[in-house]
Amino acid sequence: MSRVLGEVAGRVGEEVQVERGPAGPAQFWRGGSRYVVGELLDSWVETPPWWDAEMRGGASADLVATQQVWRIEAVRAGRSRMSFAGVYDLSWDAAANRWWLVRVHD
Repeated sequence: MSRVLGEVAGRVGEEVQVERGPAGPAQFWRGGSRYVVGELLDSWVETPPWWDAEMRGGASADLVATQQVWRIEAVRAGRSRMSFAGVYDLSWDAAANRWWLVRVHD
């Protein structure tokens, strides 16, 4: 089961700080806690829904704007990966220069 995080200012997810490694996110900070990435599970590119012009401000350039998404296994720093690992989807929004935690998998 997974849950999509709430919508803030027209954007689904929660803004997080990410340190990027050569293959993708290496660690991220959420709510004052640091999470260390143990494994990259998958990655893909998403485009915004073309039918939601209000979300994009009506700009046609946004029709081709993409966001890279990484599905990662991570653990809160200091905890055992074997016992406390979780699966998270992190999205990089290049246009806004921000990282978002968009989904947490249970």
